[in-house]
Amino acid sequence: MIRILLSVAALFLAVLAFDWLGGVPVAVSVSWPGGAAAPPLRVVVVALLVLAVVLLVVWKLASGLWRAPRGLRNYFAGRRRDRGYRALSRGMIAVGSGDYRLAQREAAEANRFLEGEPLGLLLAAQAAQLEGRSDAARQAFTRMLKAPETRLLGLRGLYIEATRAGEAAAARQFAAEAQKENPALPWAGAAMMDYLSADRNWGEALSVLDQNVAGRLVGKGDANRLRAVLLTARALEIEDGEPDKARAFALEAHRIAPDFVPAATVSARTLARQLDTRRAAKVLETTWKLAPHPDLATAYLHLRSGDSARDRLKRARMLENLKPVHPEGAVTVARAALDAREFTLAREALAKALRQAPTERVCLMMAELEESESGDVGRVREWLARAVRAPRDAAWTADGLVLDAWQPLSPLSGRLDAVEWRVPAERETGEAIDGDDLAVIAATPHPPAPPEALTIAQAEEPPAPLPSIVEPEAMPPEPAAEPEREAIETPPKAAAPAAPVIAAAPVRPAAADEPPLAAGGPTIDPLAVLPPPPDDPGPANGKGLARSLEPQSPFS
Repeated sequence: MIRILLSVAALFLAVLAFDWLGGVPVAVSVSWPGGAAAPPLRVVVVALLVLAVVLLVVWKLASGLWRAPRGLRNYFAGRRRDRGYRALSRGMIAVGSGDYRLAQREAAEANRFLEGEPLGLLLAAQAAQLEGRSDAARQAFTRMLKAPETRLLGLRGLYIEATRAGEAAAARQFAAEAQKENPALPWAGAAMMDYLSADRNWGEALSVLDQNVAGRLVGKGDANRLRAVLLTARALEIEDGEPDKARAFALEAHRIAPDFVPAATVSARTLARQLDTRRAAKVLETTWKLAPHPDLATAYLHLRSGDSARDRLKRARMLENLKPVHPEGAVTVARAALDAREFTLAREALAKALRQAPTERVCLMMAELEESESGDVGRVREWLARAVRAPRDAAWTADGLVLDAWQPLSPLSGRLDAVEWRVPAERETGEAIDGDDLAVIAATPHPPAPPEALTIAQAEEPPAPLPSIVEPEAMPPEPAAEPEREAIETPPKAAAPAAPVIAAAPVRPAAADEPPLAAGGPTIDPLAVLPPPPDDPGPANGKGLARSLEPQSPFS
């Protein structure tokens, strides 16, 4: 509506303008060979406007005819380009869906319509990778190296193909070239870090890490962690040969990452070798406050090699006071108390640890405490059975492998900083155990066993009972004969005499050089000291009595 009103207004203004021109006192004279004319001004204006329109139309027609061939070429080129980009779009979708046959057809069509297009080469390479034709993919990526805008893309593709084929040297070369072309490439920087770390070239790895930090490829926290790992690895490598440099590297790693346990332990060890135990203890205490760890406790208790068990116990209690709510402090005190034979203190510490974390290690220490204090085999076996069912303790693990100590690289994959302190994956949790109940059981002391108590090994085979010599007046009445025994005894004679009375044989005094008989010594046969009756050949002569005293088989 507004446009219609504006058009009407413009027309009205044109009419007014023409009317005004008719009244303007201007004379126009037009002369040409053959005559002359003096038209009004409005006619002259209209004629000029018509002439301008005609000239414009003629110019457009002439220029259109002049540009017609190029326009036709652009038109058909645009159609080909549109078809090529549509083929690229369909090919990328086919690659994403896993249809490598359709991807190959679309890649061929895209390269036919878009000759030299980088996306066409990329589609062809991805289709070849999807099909598993590594040679075709490498050819496509190699063609990309010729153009500056696709050179990094080609290096990336060749790096991936070399990595899949296990060609470490070629992959490393491609990564190095890519990093040289553009130091801000994340994949190239990470790859060079891995290769230099695998070669244990810690100095070059630190340089590459600095480049990655400058290119903002690594965050500040991750960069500090990786730098601490590299410095600690460098300190471990030269600890024996160059202790001064090793101490400097380890202290730098501890300064960057105070909660990194390996850096603290290496720093304390190198400082203790130079008899700087006070500074070593301060380093360990700082890390203990942030992350209590068994390695820190071991290093702290053995800072001075000449300390006694009681001195180590004092250090353990000091360490526990720094982090009283953590179970590792109680376990450390219990370990030191067991070494110092302070069983009461060890029991209290283990009861505290059981309330906080009833793990396998604590149960094993309780079994050791019971064996050392009381020798109660039953309670030892109970704690060993609980240890089997208890949750497992954390350990240094890398790619599912449990390690004895921390390492900068994974022994399986070779990745940097792959070793971490965690519960092994094969048994992250054990049977649910009530720590409070176990703490009550652990806090209850058991009376010590007598000196002649058996050990665990002896209890497996109970000793055979020893026969004893019975005095005549203390001998109980002879029980009735059992049916089995009657079956094997000789039949009684018609006139059997009464059973003789067995009298105790006089004890011969021991000689001066003869050792006394000890408890559990050789067995004494009571029949060996009794002379047999001379006249009676029956059971009373000793043979029948000996046969009745022998153990009888249930199958006889």
